[in-house]
Amino acid sequence: MRLIAHRGFCSTYPENTLQAVEAAASIADEIEIDVRRCGSGELVVIHDETVDRVTDGNGPVAEHTRADLEALDVLGTGQGVPTLEDALGAVPEYVGVNVELKERGTEADALELIDAHHPQAIVSSFSRQVLADCREIDPTVPRAYLTEESGAAEIEIAIHLDCEYFHPAMDICTDRIVADAHRAGMSVTAWSVDSSDEAETLARTGVDGVIADRPDVLTESMV
Repeated sequence: MRLIAHRGFCSTYPENTLQAVEAAASIADEIEIDVRRCGSGELVVIHDETVDRVTDGNGPVAEHTRADLEALDVLGTGQGVPTLEDALGAVPEYVGVNVELKERGTEADALELIDAHHPQAIVSSFSRQVLADCREIDPTVPRAYLTEESGAAEIEIAIHLDCEYFHPAMDICTDRIVADAHRAGMSVTAWSVDSSDEAETLARTGVDGVIADRPDVLTESMV
């Protein structure tokens, strides 16, 4: 079962920082990072719409320039908010990257950076339109549909979007969901896992991977 580091193992390392990405890359099969556009136009790695929760600053990401974000202190690391370009460059080519696009309008630039810096990366999103746009711009980059909604209709959405991956929330990841996704030719990765007990439960459903908050959730029997 594949181990994907959620925001760079956010329960262990300061989330979405270069420090987390670099540490997680020595452990995980893949690193998951969140991407938004900042006020000066670059794509940056941060989960929330604002910088308040994870930095010593405040206000919307979209109102901060790249320089502003680099000058902030993320979760006491002394590091600022990284750009997507820098984050992709920090991941070795043999480790995958899951680039979660948090908003529309980031698709073309994200795909261009992926092509230039980490061709093994995939894009994921809760937004159907974002995934449809990615398919239109560059259908060669694999896509993952993120959902926390249960039901067969979610599988149909992922099929319609030609997604290679289906990423359901852990709470809705049942044997039936996994089996239906597999029949449709999709790999299934559940999120977000914070214990080995949760991972073991998911393993019994047949998932292909877990997006985990910490690096020690997989036991030897699951690796």
